[in-house]
Amino acid sequence: MTQNTGRTPLLQVKNLGLRHRSASGPVTILTDVSFELGRGEILGIIGESGAGKSTLGNALLGLLAPEFQLTSGTIEFDGKPIGAMGEWERPIRGRRVSAIFQDHTASLDPLMSVGAQVEETILAVDGSVPRREARRRAVELLARVGIPEPQRRYGNYPHQFSGGQRQRAVIAIALAGSPDIIIADEPTSALDATVQKQILKLLRTLVDETGVSIILVTHDMGVVSEITDRVLVMRKGQVVEQDRTSVILDAPANDYTRNLLAAVPRLRISTAAGEPDANGSRTMSSDGEEGDNMLLVAEGVSKTFSPKGFSWNLGRNTAKFALSDASIRLPRGEITGIVGESGSGKTTLGRIIAGLDAASVGRVTIGGNEFDVSKSGRRNGLLGRVQMVFQDPSVSLNPRMTIGEALRESIRFGADMCPGDEPADVGTMMDQLGLSRTLLARYPHQLSGGQKQRVCIARALLARPQIIIADEPTSALDVSVQAEIVKLLKDSIAEWDMTMIFISHDLAVVQQLCTSVYILKDGRVEDFGSSDFIFAQSQNPYTRALIEARSLRFTY
Repeated sequence: MTQNTGRTPLLQVKNLGLRHRSASGPVTILTDVSFELGRGEILGIIGESGAGKSTLGNALLGLLAPEFQLTSGTIEFDGKPIGAMGEWERPIRGRRVSAIFQDHTASLDPLMSVGAQVEETILAVDGSVPRREARRRAVELLARVGIPEPQRRYGNYPHQFSGGQRQRAVIAIALAGSPDIIIADEPTSALDATVQKQILKLLRTLVDETGVSIILVTHDMGVVSEITDRVLVMRKGQVVEQDRTSVILDAPANDYTRNLLAAVPRLRISTAAGEPDANGSRTMSSDGEEGDNMLLVAEGVSKTFSPKGFSWNLGRNTAKFALSDASIRLPRGEITGIVGESGSGKTTLGRIIAGLDAASVGRVTIGGNEFDVSKSGRRNGLLGRVQMVFQDPSVSLNPRMTIGEALRESIRFGADMCPGDEPADVGTMMDQLGLSRTLLARYPHQLSGGQKQRVCIARALLARPQIIIADEPTSALDVSVQAEIVKLLKDSIAEWDMTMIFISHDLAVVQQLCTSVYILKDGRVEDFGSSDFIFAQSQNPYTRALIEARSLRFTY
């Protein structure tokens, strides 16, 4: 079913077919894809990882690699035919059509300040704008997408922002040219619930006020329910069904769509959930049997960032606490969640515990052994004991190693194992994660974002450390695979006697997976307790604000 408004659609795709030429032969990627996008409309495209969503978005932008071949169909923009293989006219792409890509790290120039990149886009679209006015607009855009202290952060570089803040900066760049269409590939996947709500409200306001149209590629059903007008469901490169959002969510016609909706994690906020003790958590106990069960204790951890390197503000005292007196305790064999807004210090705390960053002050003990967290890398002794699944899978994998080589390297690093056992272990892990064994011969750039994240999870599990720190490990995964990963993580912790820190902004996944939860805000532990207590009984205003920011459709 396609939209029929009686008006000429801004974008029209008819019977689009694509295939990918490879050494093993051509592979069909898209088959007979058709849809329309009206002015001032938000169209959501959903489907599992590998369904062809991002490839479709790249085809609409004319950004497909030479290995792709158009087999059928046409694309029309504003009534004029265009190509899917890079034949866009220069005034269209970048001016009338802009993009928000899934990989925010690769979207930003590491040698250019974020503010300057927004300003550059404004000037590229309209060269008559005075530079002072372009800078003012850039600061305004950074503020609109939720970057704190935009005037000060204007001169900061991408590595000085958190993952969620980098994603917001990419959104600001896409908005800078005042385009007719924005093609957004997972634009809120790295954002916490409160900032996500802010960004969705901003996009909706822009659509209503300016008439811009948005194609939103996502696996987040909460985002779909909050902002989209219509939904296109894809599976294996084909359109399964499309209709108004209310129809898709309330009365889907296809079994595949119904299964996707059934797999969406629901956040349980009923006060009947659980009976926590007076402190709300058994994990905070420091004496008796529970105290002896603590595998990791981090106390008074602080981290101060001061301007270095490419900064023109060396004369100012702009040092800032990324962490301030943060303390957490991890029971052996359990999964502990860390939740908070972008920039709250979640990832910084995880990297310190993993030995990848040094703390300014604080102490960390694992199994009763204290480690010097004032040092990073091999000097602190934490490497090998702790493995990390990073937020950005694209920069976590060596682009020169095949997937099989990366996974076998992890086995050799983490455990004494006969070489003959490696392929079997790797193949079994690929099966458990829902990945085809044929991917072992491929390189990271040949995998989708969700597939790369699953490979990163497999790599950490195969090393069999004492502790795994998972930083947003399910943010790039569709809901059906997300459910499988959550089950796999639970089973792996039980089977291999591991302990895990699970860093996430997805409250429903945290509730499903974690026994206890820490809430971070501005580098401090704002709230903590058992999972049932945090989500059902905590009266902390910040905790309640995070919970209430989630889509009500998927809470109960």
